[in-house]
Amino acid sequence: MIRVTIKDIARELKISTSTVSRALADRWDVNPETRKAVLELAEKWNYSPNPISLSLKQKRSKFVGIVIPEFINSFFPEVIIGIESVLQPKGYHILISQSNESYEKELSNLKAFVTQMVDGFIISVTKETKNTDYFNYLISNDFPLVFFNRVGADVPASNVIIDDYKWAFLAVEHLIKQGRKRIVHLAGQENLQLAIRRKQGYIDALKKYQLPHDESLIIPCGVMMERGVMGAHKILEMKERPDAIFAVNDPTAIGAMKTLQKHGVRIPEDIAIVGFTESQMSMIVEPNLTTVEQPTFEIGKAAAELLLEQMKNTGNEKMPPKTIILDAKLNIRNSSCMKDQMDF
Repeated sequence: MIRVTIKDIARELKISTSTVSRALADRWDVNPETRKAVLELAEKWNYSPNPISLSLKQKRSKFVGIVIPEFINSFFPEVIIGIESVLQPKGYHILISQSNESYEKELSNLKAFVTQMVDGFIISVTKETKNTDYFNYLISNDFPLVFFNRVGADVPASNVIIDDYKWAFLAVEHLIKQGRKRIVHLAGQENLQLAIRRKQGYIDALKKYQLPHDESLIIPCGVMMERGVMGAHKILEMKERPDAIFAVNDPTAIGAMKTLQKHGVRIPEDIAIVGFTESQMSMIVEPNLTTVEQPTFEIGKAAAELLLEQMKNTGNEKMPPKTIILDAKLNIRNSSCMKDQMDF
């Protein structure tokens, strides 16, 4: 992607670069028609200040932008605590924005942080994010950027993740070892890499134990609780109901579980359920939810340490992207097996 500069706008409108600069700064000494022409062309060409050249002029802001998809799940606030534990002692302040699972809002938040001169980004993308052009634009301008949990597909950036495939496999294997043979997967959006890996872990666990891979048992749901409710209604409509559910995350698992219970389905006697995240809700719902616990605090720490390393090397030889894969844990509770079957 070619970066648009003030010179490009000035050349197109046949005016001076200083006039363009003053128009963008909304200075009083610019003709209103000229200002209007400059702003319209800047928006059309997706102009934004070069963060690197500005940082060289103004030095570092000591602010880091954190862009996350939502605050409803306790996962993201816990990661932010880990981020702050690393950045605050180094004199950095964090600015946090949530995109409400909207790509357009995510892009707007990113651009707003650039204009505010943050020194780097820590990002978890929305369920809608497919276009990664702006991420690549930031990276091409040597802008420090680290993804965590939900990463940008095909973006040459550092990532902090867990092995989603491995832990999905182990979660489904746990259900199989409880004697479950007809297992539904409430799947996330295919543009999310973690959803793809968790789905593949589900499929391969079935293959290992020679259980049929039935596409009708994979229900695209997304990552929100209300989508789990939708998934449960599809299960209730099945002629042959499943005896277990593996959900892409805790909200969909909980949405499905509460809906099934309202319709007289016993958990886990009739249908066992496993989630993925270890949200605070997993210990509140009845029965308590079996789920994969991710090391949220450690994810935040690792992402912040990677970002500090990148910011330290800005202007020098480019630091190659790194992927840090942290361990997780399957917490087995009453939603997936009877009390007398639980191995403590």
